[in-house]
Amino acid sequence: MRADGTTSLRTLYPSLQPFRKEWLPVGDGYKIYVEQSGNPNGLPVLFVHGGPGGGTSPIQRRFFNPSKYRIILFDQRGCGQSKPHASLENNTTHHLIADMERIRTHIGVERWMLFGGSWGSTLSLLYAQAHPNRVHSLVLRGIFLMRQRELDWFYKDGTGRIFPEAWSRFVGMVPEAERDDIVAAYYLRLTDPAFEDTRLRFAKEWSLWEGSTVTLVPDEEQRAHSVDPVFALAFARIEAHYFHHKGFLETDNQILRDAGKLIGIPTTIIQGRYDSICPPSAAWDLSKAMPWAKLKMVPVAGHSAFEPAIQHELICATDAA
Repeated sequence: MRADGTTSLRTLYPSLQPFRKEWLPVGDGYKIYVEQSGNPNGLPVLFVHGGPGGGTSPIQRRFFNPSKYRIILFDQRGCGQSKPHASLENNTTHHLIADMERIRTHIGVERWMLFGGSWGSTLSLLYAQAHPNRVHSLVLRGIFLMRQRELDWFYKDGTGRIFPEAWSRFVGMVPEAERDDIVAAYYLRLTDPAFEDTRLRFAKEWSLWEGSTVTLVPDEEQRAHSVDPVFALAFARIEAHYFHHKGFLETDNQILRDAGKLIGIPTTIIQGRYDSICPPSAAWDLSKAMPWAKLKMVPVAGHSAFEPAIQHELICATDAA
């Protein structure tokens, strides 16, 4: 029997189809893919995907009881089914927050739950700090606060010590003289027209690095998905764009600085103990800044929402909300 009294891990709800799909114009030439499934009269929940640039997939609907929730998925600017693909123009955190608010008003939701992991936790927190009266609750996983120390962990001196083979391949793509700032080196090659002929190759390598570190146990299916050309191009370009610009935040500590704006919003934080992408120290720091939040440190898990124990905790959290 598990420590929480259960005898088995929770699994995803059965697959389901959306009752509505649309491409919502949000300005600047963008049309954002938005879908709704589950109960049209249920508690609205917005799935906030990671990356930036990761996009959504049908399996993500299945974290939620479809009889309880009105499940809303959207692809952020430039990725997934949103248009135009892999675009960086007018694509900043401020634009994404405005897009989320545009979705809320368009579909007629007064308040909603935000469910986000990794970059999705970052964006959920920033949206909630901008619009606290519109947030019913937060379920956050794999906390990423967009601080320099977290970028350095993944792109300078941290994760590469745990995955030296994948790190060697990733950094080996750029000249040694540029390896002190891997984000800048890849950003150049992913955005500068001079590197257009090799852009996809660098996009695949950027994406493969993350795909190689996302799970506690190596997952070949995840690695294969990460180098899909359509996925990799959007994921790598958008992620490098955001990280090169430090998430377009005012200060390195902006999210923790503004944590007090979230007082009164029920918050659950679920964190894999062995998350190599978003180390647990960020979740710990957030829990100290939000003492009303419930922190669940999952003992045997990495970063992915589909780690069996992480998945279990996420579903328990949505069931309990």
